[in-house]
Amino acid sequence: MSSTSTSEHINEPIQDFSHCHEGILRKLDLLGELPALLAPAARARETAAGVLEFFKEAIFEHHTDEERELFPAVLASANAGDEYDLVQLMVKRLTHEHRELEGLWKRLESGLKKAAKGQATDLDTASVQQLVAQYRAHAAFEEKEFLPLSQTILGRNSNHMAALGLSLHMRHTPVRVKGYV
Repeated sequence: MSSTSTSEHINEPIQDFSHCHEGILRKLDLLGELPALLAPAARARETAAGVLEFFKEAIFEHHTDEERELFPAVLASANAGDEYDLVQLMVKRLTHEHRELEGLWKRLESGLKKAAKGQATDLDTASVQQLVAQYRAHAAFEEKEFLPLSQTILGRNSNHMAALGLSLHMRHTPVRVKGYV
């Protein structure tokens, strides 16, 4: 064995240590990035959990209130003829949109549940954007067209408006059974 070959062989362990440090430093750089990634990950989990609860508690309940209380009240108070026909078309459209939005939601729900738990998910971002856009359009139509018409129709008779208010109140008031609090 020549002295050159022996000295190269002797120097290899030192190079191995040097290469190890390069790998360690790359991993430490990644570790240094971790704190900046934790806040967005936590926000994603919190957002997913909040949206899941909100849809369950508010949006589905809102659709039910409209379909069981508001829509029938406006239809019952609309003048026969063109006004009634217009309300009927609007109610049909809004109810159809509710089902479409709820269907989109159902397709997203399992991915959102995973995201809320911090699990890997294949959440369909196009469907998320579609749901957001469609709900914005739905709400805009209600706000600009249906609710002002509803106000006009129900506002003609204060008893009709009061009946709607009472009906909604009763739907959202917990029932108390005597002897239970």
